[in-house]
Amino acid sequence: MMTAPSPEPDIAWCHEAVQDVSRTFALTVDVLEEPMSSHICLGYLLCRVADTIEDAGHVSPESQVKLLRTFDAALDPASNGTMNEFRAAVDGWLPSSADRSADWSVVAQSPTIWATFTNQPESVQTAVIPLVREMVDGMTMFVERYADTGGLRINDRSELEQYCYYAAGTVGRLITNLLTRGNVSQKRARRLYDNADEFGLLLQLVNVSKDVYDDYTEENNVYLPAEWLAEEGVDQESILRADNREPVANVVERAASYAGTFLDDAQAYMEAMPLTHGNTMAAWSIPYLLSVGTIRELNTRPEDVLTESGVKISRREVIAVMEAASTADRNAIAELRETIAHKPYHQALD
Repeated sequence: MMTAPSPEPDIAWCHEAVQDVSRTFALTVDVLEEPMSSHICLGYLLCRVADTIEDAGHVSPESQVKLLRTFDAALDPASNGTMNEFRAAVDGWLPSSADRSADWSVVAQSPTIWATFTNQPESVQTAVIPLVREMVDGMTMFVERYADTGGLRINDRSELEQYCYYAAGTVGRLITNLLTRGNVSQKRARRLYDNADEFGLLLQLVNVSKDVYDDYTEENNVYLPAEWLAEEGVDQESILRADNREPVANVVERAASYAGTFLDDAQAYMEAMPLTHGNTMAAWSIPYLLSVGTIRELNTRPEDVLTESGVKISRREVIAVMEAASTADRNAIAELRETIAHKPYHQALD
């Protein structure tokens, strides 16, 4: 029987939860100021609930669709659905407390997250809810599309970009909605919206490129397009076979290069963003510059993403990038990007 979580707002718990589910995104939340720090934190957690349901390998596609639609009804101001109804619907799929990951703890506490979110100003709710619902709608569509395979199998570049939009482009627009409240010129707002999708696509495509092993082994998802793999003589079910290492690595490089095509637009997005409502340049330049470093590493050793070890930039470089971003203004981003694209940043400082 479900023990209902507290329906009371708890912003402290929400900030702690972000630290547990995504250390990378937590870096952004940590260097934002209030109230933007809490607004982004809560928007992210709502997106994470949907993402966890979509990636749940132990939940049948039919049940995933039902849960996502129940979650959407809870988000919809015009619906009679409630977050407690979603929590009751998901209860049977929750891992036991002893086996519950940080992601599933967030799902379990969805009423607490929702109570905290709906305690925010109406302008924040109006900025966030439509984009979270668009994400949920897109995820529902993809789960239904690949219900027979039990996991996503992206076919071509167009479908990859469509998926990445729902997974992260929506987040770019959500951020932009929050940034453009108040006294922001039409010219600046237009520049932000013109590049918001690309900012999200960059970060998501980097994840697609570096997480091949985990996506397949843990979630039964293959985001490397079948069309690209076929050109290398490989099918999607054979991407981790040792004898396919070299041709699949070529596709990983191709995906990383595709991610790199969004760097200019993502940089233009950051250069245009207003530093209001507690927004800071460091909050977004950190993930941007880390993506530059990750693309560099992917191009250097793409085969590593096909093993458990994976590809990531070193902790020393992460620290060096964070320190540089903490004091850099928007005019310094281009120079930092150029340096990191060619050499680990902590080595460049030596």
